[in-house]
Amino acid sequence: MIYADYNATAPLRPEAREAMLTAFEIGANPSSVHGPGRSARKIVETARGQVGAAIGAAAENIIFTSGGTEANALALHGSVCGLEVNGGTACFLVSNIEHEAVSQNAATAGAPMRGIAVTRDGIIDLEDLRTQLEAVTAEQGVTPILSLMLVNNETGVIQPVAEATAMMREFGGLTHCDGVQALGKIPVNVALLGVDYLALSAHKLGGPQGVGALWHRPGAPLLPILRGGGQERSLRSGTENVAGIAGFGVAAEAAVRDLPKYQALAEARDAMEARLEREAGVTVMGKAAPRVAGTSCFAAAGFKAETQVMAMDLAGIAVSSGSACSSGKVKRSLVLSAMGQSDTLAESAIRTSFGWKSRREDFDAVAEAWLAAARRVQSSVSGSAK
Repeated sequence: MIYADYNATAPLRPEAREAMLTAFEIGANPSSVHGPGRSARKIVETARGQVGAAIGAAAENIIFTSGGTEANALALHGSVCGLEVNGGTACFLVSNIEHEAVSQNAATAGAPMRGIAVTRDGIIDLEDLRTQLEAVTAEQGVTPILSLMLVNNETGVIQPVAEATAMMREFGGLTHCDGVQALGKIPVNVALLGVDYLALSAHKLGGPQGVGALWHRPGAPLLPILRGGGQERSLRSGTENVAGIAGFGVAAEAAVRDLPKYQALAEARDAMEARLEREAGVTVMGKAAPRVAGTSCFAAAGFKAETQVMAMDLAGIAVSSGSACSSGKVKRSLVLSAMGQSDTLAESAIRTSFGWKSRREDFDAVAEAWLAAARRVQSSVSGSAK
């Protein structure tokens, strides 16, 4: 099996596996004060430092969660609650290409929400953002909160987060950034981005599933959405997933170390796309925009995405259609619709994504298998017409 679905989950890195096994051997609660408990606490705090270092942040501002979805939920719900405690109100400005982990949480966080348009290349429309900001801040006492991902999970397009946050500061707003698809693919530094909240997930960069983190700027409004024993500085109660956190920390460190290797995949990705364009006339989504090296979203009108995914699976290649976050889900991409793509193309788009174990020959094999599947479909259609 050639694995080309890293944006859904990256294979576990061997160093992350080793760190997890060590943590499993300790098997203690990190809130306990005895020796094994202190050993578990040391693992958690070491990982906190590793994750913080990976994004240029102080360790104490990292809150471990159960994954990217919870990290986003904590930022969105927690920021609204934090503002309300001080007598303020919020209004969300959410780009139209955000993951449902963001859009659905923003819609239920108790504040009004406005969508922000994107260009045909899949980049946030900064002029629309400014227009929306002017409308929101015309009402006294409302704090606008922008939700803008750093890298789109379907197209790999990199968003101008630093430019957007500079605009938000002009209007006294806050910025939440879903950085789940960014770490290990591009340099990520919270100070340079200027964001107030950054969500991360371990399993996107070679760590285990079921663990994530939220970084928050000191002083940014934030209250917990899970209450209990007061873990994670009372911002996320619940006994920490020590083994998962250990794997996350080591994986984050390795992903930053291997960043040049990942970025070198762009040449093979571009060659794959060029062949598919030349031989099958595919449309590559977001091609004109800055993209991360290992992601390619492309479509051939009339060649249904679910058919492609099944054909590639039979050929021993794992790819996905859109966002693969629900079991068995294959549906039309809302991201591509927001980019102005036709329903025909949006329903025919698949995503290939590569990462730390990928080789040049994997890209070649994906192109070969996809072209063979396309030829079979074309032959079948031609036969039916006769």
